[in-house]
Amino acid sequence: MDAQNKTTTLSASRRRLLSASAGMAGAAAAFSALSASAATTSGGAHASHSAAGGRQEGSYVKAKDGTEIYFKDWGTGTPVVFSHGWPLSADAWDPQMLFLVNQGYRVIAHDRRGHGRSGQPSHGNDMDTYADDLAAVLDALDVRNAMLVGHSTGGGEVAHYIGRHGSKRVAKAVLIGAVPPQMVKSATNPGGLDMSVFDGIRAQVAANRSQFYLDLATPFYGFNRPNAKTSQGLIQDFWRQGMQGSIKGQYECIKQFSEVDYTEDLKKIDVPTLILHGDDDQIVPIDDSAKLSAKIVKNATLKIYAGAPHGMCSTHAEKVNEDLLAFLKQ
Repeated sequence: MDAQNKTTTLSASRRRLLSASAGMAGAAAAFSALSASAATTSGGAHASHSAAGGRQEGSYVKAKDGTEIYFKDWGTGTPVVFSHGWPLSADAWDPQMLFLVNQGYRVIAHDRRGHGRSGQPSHGNDMDTYADDLAAVLDALDVRNAMLVGHSTGGGEVAHYIGRHGSKRVAKAVLIGAVPPQMVKSATNPGGLDMSVFDGIRAQVAANRSQFYLDLATPFYGFNRPNAKTSQGLIQDFWRQGMQGSIKGQYECIKQFSEVDYTEDLKKIDVPTLILHGDDDQIVPIDDSAKLSAKIVKNATLKIYAGAPHGMCSTHAEKVNEDLLAFLKQ
């Protein structure tokens, strides 16, 4: 290749790089525009039961209605069970699961129905069923004395599981960037977000969820903040996990993380509880979530991460891992 062709090729490469950078800036702007203008836009083998109802072998458990729920189950020792956020899958917990299994713990995470590799039924995309699906996983694997960890929507799932099924299998709970008590503004929750925000999210998912998930990843991980170090890999993985799920299940799940009131569930949590939240969470604002939950849950400890975004389990994985390990050892 002669010098002139090399120069032409390098110039084209620089133009593509600048174009990609502009696209990322546009993604952040798109999410901001969504929040501001929402008011105007209205794979594995089947699990098999062992004798005497012990641990399952394989990757799926059947829920009460026959829906297959995918799970990962690694290691031995004290079990730590993870519930993921919307619109992700169990893969969102990779940093925590790898760390804790290497520390000698048993780590379990499932894909919520309608998400990831689990079944995509037309029915049952509601928090009662999500909690029952989690119960099916814990029962099938005969999990005892577990620490349940929930992020975002998964925090609502953990709270509702305990509220609905009790804590007989639970020793501790952790809520990270979690949606309880309630996200939407109401008479009993005056500090919540307007319903128009969630209507806008529904509209974006229905219109072009692929682009919306690419856009959403930027504020999710705080990459739209000054001096933030953007990870293209995290953005692409967020998109991958989101697109793996069912558009119907994810669309209907929006109501579950926004409108469900988890106050009574929080009151029923009777195990030591750790609440972790970033004070720069642009998705689940801390003042109307963690700070309120910490006042409702008995024996709750609130730990605030200065400057941390909603996706803190990835951006602040080392610190989150340290706090989970310390809480396990208490």
